[in-house]
Amino acid sequence: MMISTVTGQFGRVSGTVDFDEAVPEKTQVHVKIAANSLDTKDEKRDAHLKSPDFLDVANHPYIEFKSTRVERTGENTAKLYGDLTIRDVTKEIVLDVEYLGKAKSPWGTWSAGFYAAAKINRKDWGLNWNMALETGGWAGR
Repeated sequence: MMISTVTGQFGRVSGTVDFDEAVPEKTQVHVKIAANSLDTKDEKRDAHLKSPDFLDVANHPYIEFKSTRVERTGENTAKLYGDLTIRDVTKEIVLDVEYLGKAKSPWGTWSAGFYAAAKINRKDWGLNWNMALETGGWAGR
């Protein structure tokens, strides 16, 4: 509503990361997000975001990301390019990625940690809903 930032998360995310430690540029990522698992800690807002005005989860149950290439930018950093699909609209995005390291569990398995971030504009995927506010400006901007 132009005066705050709302955060949320998706509770059901699955996928694969085929990480090649020797040649990180060969890494491939595929992530599938259950759109109806969105949680912003406000049931009415969540219902609206899941409605046809935004994600339309009844007709588009998943958001997907598939990497297309990796570009190393430093010893432990890279840009991960890929296609993000929301509501059957696919656009390329770039994630800034940091490799945080790996660790062996007490059971002998290995895990690797990564941090990735990107900023996208929902309007690029046709999520254009807005409502005029009494005080001026727009909700959903």
